[in-house]
Amino acid sequence: MKFDLHVHSCLSPCANLEMSPSEIVARAVAAGVGGIALTDHQSARNTPAVAECARRAGLKCLSGLEVCTAEEVHTLALFDTPEQALEMTDWVYDAMPKRVNDPETFGDQPVVTWDDEIVEMEWRILAMACRRTIAETSKKCRELGGLYLAAHIDRSAFSVYSQLGGIPSGDLFDAVELSRTADEAEWLPKACGLAVTRSSDAHNLDDVARVWTEADLSSFTVAGLKEAFAFRATRLSPRLTSF
Repeated sequence: MKFDLHVHSCLSPCANLEMSPSEIVARAVAAGVGGIALTDHQSARNTPAVAECARRAGLKCLSGLEVCTAEEVHTLALFDTPEQALEMTDWVYDAMPKRVNDPETFGDQPVVTWDDEIVEMEWRILAMACRRTIAETSKKCRELGGLYLAAHIDRSAFSVYSQLGGIPSGDLFDAVELSRTADEAEWLPKACGLAVTRSSDAHNLDDVARVWTEADLSSFTVAGLKEAFAFRATRLSPRLTSF
């Protein structure tokens, strides 16, 4: 099964507003992947809508968020249900600056329904880090039954390597993610024995499932992925030569 574990919707301030739930799911189906995970910055408020669109289209879907931790490291918290992801969101929100978003500076942050109607505009600045550390975020994610991944570890900003110089010790991550352009020969040895994924980190429709991870999964669930990660049984799509 092919899957893309890092997709943003229009809720993410840096994502294109065309990234509606129905369009994301349509692009994923057209790309031939069997499952996706929605991972907006600091929030899972669009996961119910994407999960419903995926259900109607027969696409498997995980609900999550991309947490920017106190270290300014991007990490992925993935869950089976929107309810779990939304509980994680509340925990992240409690540790975020209480500043109102300026759309002109940071971008719009619409919360939408499965049929793409805008419910409200998220008022918090989702582009900012929260006060939760990697260790704290890992613990909370796992308490809620999720998987915790280090995002795009090869990036020159907002990655464990750019911010910390490497993957922290302590069994904090279930897997690591490579970006769409990462050279496996260079970065697989830097995974420190963890399972490796490759995801699109799509912020516009053309990038949804442009790269992917593949594995023989018992199910596209947290448990199924955890089993594949434990056996290092993931296979990566070819990298792209340009971003």
